[in-house]
Amino acid sequence: MRFVLILVAALVSALPALAQGTPAAQILSENRALIEKASRQTIGPVIEALAASGDPAAATILAAWADRSLGLRKADGSFVLIAPANGGWALSDLAGTPAGTAPKAEIAQLRPNSGVRGLIATALVRFQLADPDPVRRAQALQSVARDPAAEHLAPLRAALAQTPDPALARLERLLTLRFGATADERVAAIDSFGPDLGLDLRAALNPLVATTRVAVKSAPQGLNVARELTPGKDLPREDAYDLLVAQGAAPARLTRTAQRETLIAQIRDGAVAGIPLQALDSQQARDRAYTALETQGIVPAAATEDEVTATLATFRFLETYAEPDPAVTTAARKALDRIETRVGLMQAADLALDAVSLASIYFLAAIGLAITFGVMRVINMAHGEFIMMGAYTGYVTQLWIADYTISILVALPLAFAVTFAAGVAMERLVIRHLYKRPLETLLATFGISIALQQLAKNIFGTQARPLTSPAWLDGALTLNDVVSISYIRIAIFALALIFLGIFLFIMKRTRLGLEVRAVTQNPAMAASMGINPDRINMLTFGLGSGIAGIAGVAIGLFAKVTSELGQDYIVQSFMTVVVGGVGNIWGTLAGAAMIGGAQKGIEWLNPSNTLAAQTYMILLIIIFIQFRPRGIIALKGRAAGD
Repeated sequence: MRFVLILVAALVSALPALAQGTPAAQILSENRALIEKASRQTIGPVIEALAASGDPAAATILAAWADRSLGLRKADGSFVLIAPANGGWALSDLAGTPAGTAPKAEIAQLRPNSGVRGLIATALVRFQLADPDPVRRAQALQSVARDPAAEHLAPLRAALAQTPDPALARLERLLTLRFGATADERVAAIDSFGPDLGLDLRAALNPLVATTRVAVKSAPQGLNVARELTPGKDLPREDAYDLLVAQGAAPARLTRTAQRETLIAQIRDGAVAGIPLQALDSQQARDRAYTALETQGIVPAAATEDEVTATLATFRFLETYAEPDPAVTTAARKALDRIETRVGLMQAADLALDAVSLASIYFLAAIGLAITFGVMRVINMAHGEFIMMGAYTGYVTQLWIADYTISILVALPLAFAVTFAAGVAMERLVIRHLYKRPLETLLATFGISIALQQLAKNIFGTQARPLTSPAWLDGALTLNDVVSISYIRIAIFALALIFLGIFLFIMKRTRLGLEVRAVTQNPAMAASMGINPDRINMLTFGLGSGIAGIAGVAIGLFAKVTSELGQDYIVQSFMTVVVGGVGNIWGTLAGAAMIGGAQKGIEWLNPSNTLAAQTYMILLIIIFIQFRPRGIIALKGRAAGD
């Protein structure tokens, strides 16, 4: 037993010596003199040797060295890891095994300067990039991407050889196209991205085609010229001369005010520089006088207008690339042109998606109005308030049901029921007494609209209320860096398609739809066939109002739920119905597509002024109606005869 204890003690005491025998320890021992007086110019090979040693302790040693936690024991010249402890140092060997304590006087703390710490940080990247932990590897990638440098290429390639990570490979190509050793290598890296549209790729390519303006007297030597500029055409003369002044190639321009003040100050015996005052009646004469004063050293050198013209004629003005290799700039320019073309196409696709999304919203808001307006010829100015009632129904439902998914599923039929009942009540109490009196109907429904808004304010207040979408509707479907559409918009588009299908089923496959179509086309004949037009009008008005309530729930998911919510959509709803064709569901769909597309297109052309865009859209619709007053798809029957 005693022998075992002695053997264990011997092994424990030998651990520091074993640690000093590792490859990293040997490198430190062999280069101790360089390490003690480390500088950026001399220590690079030592740091590179440590990083390439394959020793598991190399990363710990480098990190400790950069953190000033590496020390040198004066007694035996061995390297140890140090940490403050009780006025001295707590020691560990290079493998991290505790090795007791020591007074500060016995340990020389290594204090690398900022240049050496920069080299160490670059070397540490190799270990971080090859770390098996994907989180640490991602952090290292982000660190390199934030501040890329040529020194990162070697660690990236070494890590890539150990860990074939796609993100690592992409970053290596991005750095290669900027810092590759040869032009062929860089061009190959640029071409390897193909149709890629990534923002990181554009950020890497843009510095390669950045240009600066220079002025030269002779043919450019060693410059990668982008184009030659002609003063007065490609480049304002003032800017061209300012460039010469900035380069120290010409004196500052003489302003006429400064020239006049200088000449006045130099009047001697009725003359300036020997030129009589009466002869200074032209700009050319005043320029000659100032030049004479310059020659005599009386005034500081400055360029008169004729001197500016003469000086500009002796220089060539060029835009030159900061990148000196023409092959690289040509490849980068082609890649950026290709990206710009694809980005333009993607922006058009993104605009089209926005237009489809907006059209689906307008279609949902207008489909109920199309039913009531088309069948009953009732101008319902309170239609927007039914949308508002649906949105508030969704809000109240979420107060009672905490699960947002369930609350939305409950709110949709509940909003339909609430607004259907409100629509039937409104038709029974007001609308049916005003048939064939459109002006009175408009005024009555407008008054009801104001009353419903005030009622909503009294109940819910003027503050916007939240209608929260379920978590699965958060975020957006992102196709690339340019094209994306929110899941809420996709859901609204799907809801619009669902209601289009439901409406078509009701109108084409049910008795109610048959009766509605009969009353729409010829109410007198429908009545003679036993159909009650009064009942159909009531149900139709209720159906249109109910659909408006469902539209309110959908709109409330991304818009502010207030008492004025409906007013934001009533004008577009009427425009959708009128442009599409009164009473025709396909016309309503076409009208929504036209208005949504026109509005997004005009906003894209004039993004800084949304109000002006809406004005232009209304003007466009007015012009359209002049040529097609009955809409895109005109309805036959009652609407055709009215």
